[in-house]
Amino acid sequence: MMNLVFLHGAAASGKLTTARALERRLGYPVFHNHLTVNMLTTVFPFGSEPFVRLREQIWLSVIADAARTGRSVIFTFAPESTVQFGFPDRLRAAVEDNKGRLCSVRLEVSEQTQEARIGNASRVAVGKLADVDVLRAGRHDHSPVEQPPADLVIDTDTSDPEHSAAMIIAAFHLLPEEPVISFPES
Repeated sequence: MMNLVFLHGAAASGKLTTARALERRLGYPVFHNHLTVNMLTTVFPFGSEPFVRLREQIWLSVIADAARTGRSVIFTFAPESTVQFGFPDRLRAAVEDNKGRLCSVRLEVSEQTQEARIGNASRVAVGKLADVDVLRAGRHDHSPVEQPPADLVIDTDTSDPEHSAAMIIAAFHLLPEEPVISFPES
C-alpha cells in the first residue's frame, strides 16, 4: 500500500527539511510544492487561472499515479489563497481511490522562528519565499485559506527535522522502501 506523507504548514515551518529527513530514513521521494510552482511560473504568472488549474492537476495526477502503482511519496504543501477550495479532500480521494493512505502532518512555527528562517540560502536555492517583508505583508492578507485537517501536529520551534521525521515514522508506522532511481546509470 502506498503512503502519502502530506506535510503542510506556513512558509519556513520546516516542510522541505523534514521531508528530506524522512526521505533519508524511508526512501520515499520528495514531491515538494516548488517543483510544480517553479515549472509553471516559467510560463504563467503565479495565481493566474492556468497556473492554479495546472498546478492542482499536476499535483493530483502525480499523487494518484503514485498511489495506483504503490509508490509512497512525501508531498509538501503550503496552504495559501490561490489553492482552490476542496483541494485537501480531492487529494485524499486521489490517494484513497487508488488504495493508498494519506498521513496528514501539520508543521507549525512561531512568527519569530519563521522570520529567522525565511532568508536562509536553502530557501532561495529552490525558489521559495525568502523576503521577510513579503512574509509580513502576507500575514495581513485576509483572503480565505483552507487548512488541511491534520492527523499529527508538530511544533518545529522545538522539534528539529530529524526528530520530526522520527515522530512521523512512529505515528504512522511507516516502513522504508527502495529509493527511486532518478536516472539510470550509464
